[in-house]
Amino acid sequence: MHGIGAWMPPPPGRMIASSNIGSAAFMPHKHNAAGRHHIPKTRHVVMNWREYEAGLRRRGSLTLWITDAAIAAWAATRRSTPGGQAVYSDSAIQTCLMLRAAFKLPLRQAEGLVASVVELLSYELVVPDHSTVSGRAAQLTSIARDPLPRGPLHVLIDSTGLKVYGAGEWLLERHRQRGRRAWCKLHLAVDAESGQIVAAALTGQGVDDAAQVGPLLEQIEPPIEQLTADGAYDGEPTYQTIAARDDAIAVVIPPRETAVPSARFEVNPTARDTHLLMIASLGRMGWKGCFIN
Repeated sequence: MHGIGAWMPPPPGRMIASSNIGSAAFMPHKHNAAGRHHIPKTRHVVMNWREYEAGLRRRGSLTLWITDAAIAAWAATRRSTPGGQAVYSDSAIQTCLMLRAAFKLPLRQAEGLVASVVELLSYELVVPDHSTVSGRAAQLTSIARDPLPRGPLHVLIDSTGLKVYGAGEWLLERHRQRGRRAWCKLHLAVDAESGQIVAAALTGQGVDDAAQVGPLLEQIEPPIEQLTADGAYDGEPTYQTIAARDDAIAVVIPPRETAVPSARFEVNPTARDTHLLMIASLGRMGWKGCFIN
């Protein structure tokens, strides 16, 4: 707080020129504050308060219903082959698992939730117990991901950091000792049209992003039409790795600010040289406009 301070004796051999402790003169980030450029904060004025509040209330509303088809398919169909007869259908087991995943509940709590919903709806249905749900869940057919679009893919490559919780976190919480933080890198290749992850690689934090372009491309079987990445993947080694897969792939990677054309750009320019020449003539915004649909 302004005006509250404490006096401390100066170190040996050093004089204090002023005792105005707590003033703005001792705060470097406020030096020449009057002459600094200030960016005003954007203010969003809500004019339709009634609709705005109704939208906030809808965020917490819970609407749950069970269709007639789901009720009719709750019991398992009679089997014509020898063996035990199942009581619940796969649809009933999937309903319990879906509610469990949606509300992040253990199996027993999920059983109680389904039973309460059935009771509130006044349906005469027998809810499967948690042991049955656990055993039948392993027998359900896995949900296969949607097939990729036909034709060549437009692949987006990027990476993100993952913090690894280990002994360092335990030392910090238990003994207030800061341990060494561990990080991993998750490299992803995503189809731009469907948003599906077509390739992934997990490495240590010291691995370069551009070094994982090759391992990601090896996991992609369909042909690739275009590959887009950020400036961290810029460099001739990346272009060479992509060309080794297919030299017809269009590479869209923004060059770095310090990037320079290759020695043979006047005779036989590479794809990276072409990007640099386009940026020199059109600017970066104009270069981006050429590749954004």
